[in-house]
Amino acid sequence: MSETAVPAPTNPTLEADITAALGPRSIVLVGMMGAGKSTIGRRMAARLRLPFTDADNEIETAAGMSIPDIFETHGEPYFRDGEARVIARILDGGPIVLATGGGAFLREETRNRIRARAISIWLKADSDIIMRRVRRRADRPLLQTPDPVATINRLLSERDPVYRYADLTIASRDVPHDRIVDECLEALYAHLGGAHPASEPPPDESNATS
Repeated sequence: MSETAVPAPTNPTLEADITAALGPRSIVLVGMMGAGKSTIGRRMAARLRLPFTDADNEIETAAGMSIPDIFETHGEPYFRDGEARVIARILDGGPIVLATGGGAFLREETRNRIRARAISIWLKADSDIIMRRVRRRADRPLLQTPDPVATINRLLSERDPVYRYADLTIASRDVPHDRIVDECLEALYAHLGGAHPASEPPPDESNATS
């Protein structure tokens, strides 16, 4: 279920321009576990006055069990199939900010759907940041290994080349969350061409006079 938070925006012009330029498209955050997708996503959604959805929460609701239980009971391929279906359904629901699980973007079908219906932002985190954030959590099935650090490094080497297909990349690091949100919004604004509304193409400057 999506969440809606509506605080006073800190830069109403920039934020309203981004929302207008997005039109029916969503914003999708991709990247590794521990990159801050849910935390940053909630704050970004509040700033843009859009609903926020965490794909993992939606998957657990749809399955009626936790993600670790899905992995243990049915295996990762079953989970990935369900994940793809849930993300497709969410993106069909209109403009939102969506935080995806770390492996979601690896599936080509999901990447193509995100490309067609959203702007994607890769929150890029290095292994030290990730380990500091996730080492105390027991709800990460892929880290239930004898050497979680080696697992993180392996996942980074496998996934980073795919995450690079995201429309935008923002470094996730130990700075105030609002700073990361600001960087995401500024990058979105620039990516959207100064945030012209989606229904109105940017003006043709080829005929401009000097």
